[in-house]
Amino acid sequence: MASNPAQDMQQEFLNNIRKSQEAVIDAIRTWVEGVQSMTPKVPAVQVPGVENLPRAEEVVASAYDFAEELLRSQRRFAEEVLKATSPLMPGDSAKSGECTTSPEEHSQTRETAVRGSAGRRRCRVA
Repeated sequence: MASNPAQDMQQEFLNNIRKSQEAVIDAIRTWVEGVQSMTPKVPAVQVPGVENLPRAEEVVASAYDFAEELLRSQRRFAEEVLKATSPLMPGDSAKSGECTTSPEEHSQTRETAVRGSAGRRRCRVA
């Protein structure tokens, strides 16, 4: 399967991010081991109501679930914007019934652009 330069760049970017993340995780693990070896064991402190708070894993999962839904929604929105504006894109005028004659050509050929019943520009001979 052939790839394109944009996809290659994206994949390279993601690979570099993954490598950087792995390096940070390794550094954090090393730091935690060092701290644990130098600090005495501290007894657990009971804080009232702490059992009602979400765990860190739940907070992370919830935040990323929300971000995924937001991104999915934004993608649907962008796709709908493209669909709605496609009649204005070059090459789509025949599909939309739009007039493809420039104003200069209209004056030279005695055609005028008029609004059709659907609000789209159509050409007609004057």
